[in-house]
Order: sequence, then structure tokens, then C-alpha cells
Amino acid sequence: MTGTLVLAGTPIGDIADAPPRLAAELERADVVAAEDTRRLRGLTRALGVHTTGRVVSYFEGNESARTPELVEALAGGARVLLVTDAGMPSVSDPGYRLVAAAVERDIKVTAVPGPSAVLTALALSGLPVDRFCFEGFLPRKAGERLGRLREVAAERRTLVYFEAPHRVDDTLAAMAEVFGADRRAAVCRELTKTYEEVKRGPLGELAVWAKDGVRGEITVVVEGAPETGPEELDAAELVRRVRVREEAGERRKEAIAAVAADAGLPKREVFDAVVAAKNAQGESSGKAP
Repeated sequence: MTGTLVLAGTPIGDIADAPPRLAAELERADVVAAEDTRRLRGLTRALGVHTTGRVVSYFEGNESARTPELVEALAGGARVLLVTDAGMPSVSDPGYRLVAAAVERDIKVTAVPGPSAVLTALALSGLPVDRFCFEGFLPRKAGERLGRLREVAAERRTLVYFEAPHRVDDTLAAMAEVFGADRRAAVCRELTKTYEEVKRGPLGELAVWAKDGVRGEITVVVEGAPETGPEELDAAELVRRVRVREEAGERRKEAIAAVAADAGLPKREVFDAVVAAKNAQGESSGKAP
């Protein structure tokens, strides 16, 4: 009889937010896999519980190597509890590989729901929350970061990102460049902690604010692209959107088709705008889509 993998959410700040089941699962587990065993000890002390099972580390550096060991423990009937430093395992934290491996072996996977920086930031941002995309961490290199942002420049759903404090200013500046300086956003810092702060405003203003330095755990929420009708999009804007998609790796034909679909326009109208822009620059035109 196989065991059970339990993904347990942990507080993102205030220890009082720990779900009641977390203490029971910590005491019950045969194996506790922790992203940081030192933080786990701090968590158990704060909750006043004692783990009786074996404690092992499970972090980015050993995730691939340790997953088979944990799967074998599960296959042998063990109850394995996975906890990360804060929030829910697998959400920009270790866990996905273990869940996928357990599912492949038909091992039961369940969860102890807990605090989420993504949902907390969304709720506090003041931006639309009915539809959103979680984008995790952006690439560290400037060129790759710009490329990733261009991929979602026309995304209408609210966007949520995690970011390291020392890169927030560069990230906000890149967002202002790609999304536009007037796009609304919120920088959520130290959520549920003593110095919690939510700074709201246009991306351009937030980029200037962040130049003085931002500390703590950061979640950035960005308003989705505005829904604009065909009459509001001039030729220059159509060309810009095609170029954004091309720079993100799309072929011109597909980029034109996508921009036309988003704008509710015939492909020919977008194609003509692109050709006219090329001719104005002294370049040759391409083939019709």
C-alpha cells in the first residue's frame, strides 16, 4: 500500500497565519522534506510541535537527486510532508518534480492549503483580480528579461511577478519600457510582516521610487493591457504590436495574424500598416499573410 505526499503551505510572514492542520501534519509525517531545515526548526518551535519523522533537505540544488529517494519512501507506504520557506510548495519553490513523480507512480498527493503571496498581493493591489497570470521570477539578464516581458505585452489579464529586492528597480524600469510608463501596478513588500507596504502607481513612477532601494520579499502586480477597440489603434500602434511579437520570437505572419485577431481587424489592414512602415524606412516589403 503506497503512502501519501502532503504539500503544506507555510506562513509568508505572520506565524499566526499557519493553517491549523500544519502542526498536526508535522507531527504525523514519517518524512519531512524541507527547503531549509533551519527554518523548519524555527517553524516547529513557533508552533510548539515536535517532528517525530525523518527530516531531510529538499531544495533547488538537490531536488532532482532527492526526488527518487522520496518517491521510494512514498511507494513503501510513508507519509511525506513537503514544506518550503514560505507559501505553497511548487509555486516558484521546490515541489513540482516530486509531485510529477508521485503522480506518475499513482501515489496520492494532497495539500494543506495555506498563505499565498500571489493571492495576497492580488487582493491588496487594487487591480482587477477576476483574471490573472502568475509569471514567477523574471530572468536576471536584461535582454532575456525584456524578451519575457514582450511576450506578455498585450496580455489583458493582471500579471503577478516575484522579484528579488536588489532587482526591483531594473525590473520596474523594464516593465515601464515594454508595458508603458502609465500602466498601473503595485509593489507589495513584506506581506503580513511588521513592515508590510503596498506601493501603488504607474510603472514609470514606481520605477523612479525603486531607485532609492527596496527591501524585503517583493511581489509585483501589474495591470493587464487595456482593451482597445479597432478605432483606437492607429497604424503606428499596430506596427509596434507586431514588432513586440516578432522580438519575442514569433514569425511575422503569425505576429500579424495575432495582432489582427486581438484588435478585431482584418489581417490585410495590419499587414498594410507593417508594409507601409517598412517602405517609410526604405526597406522592402514582405509576403502577404
